[in-house]
Amino acid sequence: MTEESSSRVPVITIDGPGGSGKGTISALLAQKLGWNLLDSGALYRLVALSAQNHNVALDDEDSLRVMAEHLDVQFVTAQSDGLQVVLEGEVVSKSMRTEECGVAASKVAAQPAVRTALLKRQQAFAEEPGLVADGRDMGTVVFPQAPLKVFLTASAEVRAERRRRQLQEKGIDVSIQRLLADIRERDERDTNRAVAPLKPAEDAVLLDGTKLTIEEVLERVLSEVAKRGLI
Repeated sequence: MTEESSSRVPVITIDGPGGSGKGTISALLAQKLGWNLLDSGALYRLVALSAQNHNVALDDEDSLRVMAEHLDVQFVTAQSDGLQVVLEGEVVSKSMRTEECGVAASKVAAQPAVRTALLKRQQAFAEEPGLVADGRDMGTVVFPQAPLKVFLTASAEVRAERRRRQLQEKGIDVSIQRLLADIRERDERDTNRAVAPLKPAEDAVLLDGTKLTIEEVLERVLSEVAKRGLI
């Protein structure tokens, strides 16, 4: 698809810090609308995993750029297991979602050359009938012309508790203090990085989900979608 044709595809961006619920909301919204979904954070996690597999330091910007440009990844829909992510021939759907990988991805994402290398790859996800893009700079950098931009946040304490529950469901026990420290460190790094820092677009709809359920957040986003005539 050409850049001109992709610009006519409606895009909804949902940005925000880790643990704010934007991934869940984006997936539910894409399903509700029947649109495509871009989990941009997954691409940075995959670059981080690739770096780990090839013993590349997370601050080796040039090597990370080459990895991002030639990332060997496939998104495969399996009838029994849903969407499977295959990196260099290996299924990494679970390993890419660990807390350690998330921290590594945040460090990778701070490298300007990596962000540039992944930009067109992300924009290519904009295909008919529309795209819901989940990330940290979707509305400010990747899709600045999107008709609806949402910036979803929640308190660090609430985000840490949500993450702890997710890990407990997987049989992983992590202290709330460690998770809270990781979240605050990641927020600091994402907000203050030199390129594409985490911040709301000037025309973004700001949503604080601290005291809202997922259903309530989705309802508010759908209301904004309807206001813009996207459904």
